[in-house]
Amino acid sequence: MIMFTMRMLAAFAVVDSLLPGDHTRTLEVDGRSRTYLIHVPKSYDGAKFVPVVLAFHGGLTNADVMVRFSGLSEKADEAGFVVAYPNGTRRQGSLPTAPLLTWNAGNCCGYAALQQIDDTKFVGKVIDDLERIIKVDTKRVYATGISNGGMMCYRLADEMSDRIAAIAAVGGAMAQPSCAPRHPVPILHFHGTADEYAPFAGGRGSKSRSLAVFYSVEHTINQWVKANGCDKLPKIETLPATIDDGTNVIRKTYAGGRNESEFVLYEIQGGGHTWPGRPSIAFYLGKTTKNVSANDVMWTFFEKHSRQ
Repeated sequence: MIMFTMRMLAAFAVVDSLLPGDHTRTLEVDGRSRTYLIHVPKSYDGAKFVPVVLAFHGGLTNADVMVRFSGLSEKADEAGFVVAYPNGTRRQGSLPTAPLLTWNAGNCCGYAALQQIDDTKFVGKVIDDLERIIKVDTKRVYATGISNGGMMCYRLADEMSDRIAAIAAVGGAMAQPSCAPRHPVPILHFHGTADEYAPFAGGRGSKSRSLAVFYSVEHTINQWVKANGCDKLPKIETLPATIDDGTNVIRKTYAGGRNESEFVLYEIQGGGHTWPGRPSIAFYLGKTTKNVSANDVMWTFFEKHSRQ
């Protein structure tokens, strides 16, 4: 009898392998046409299994904005992973060119949360589709996102811990009161202390267009340290401020979790609602630190953690 591993079956399932470059995919989910963008790195030749990073845009933006905002496609070319940028949903009848998309991450945000859109199901379909068109290393599927997109990452870590190996949230704490993942999920989190959209301390953001009362970073840490079984007290390090941009970076590492999981917080003192290491796309989002690169740090973190 021939025995097949899941990885072998995944290899046979690749029916329409994509070439390097940028592509758009459309899926039907719960009667809706849902889309996502995919960037296949220059090094991909279909000969080996590759990691995938799912990158979620912030509220009231879209995947195209996330491509420019995060710079993850460039990092994907450098490191050799595939990056997929899913699109959220908006009110039916909205202008098709309006980038007013949101994610149902729990108590946030907007149309998706109000209509209880099953975005977890959509993401599962995205992963299924990726496994049909490229050789996905199924133990190395990761998620990252900004703001509402970061909140969505936390929901995926909670509800899809059998498929998501680790997450890296930027400027978006968890949007649920608690979590109970079936498996521990390593967490990386970047958050500015001067964020006026999703406040570090929680509550309503003074510049937020959402009516949500956000959970704090501390609440998020407490819930996931407990869920992963991490040490309750962190190792605290102040990183060198090599560039005088009005920010300082403190790293807090809650190690010792089950299956080598951990929660690592990069507290950007003076930082706004921005992507560390990337130029801010708008002055009103606040300061962005140049003393740490979210893309470099998260990829190092992801390489360290595969799903067990």
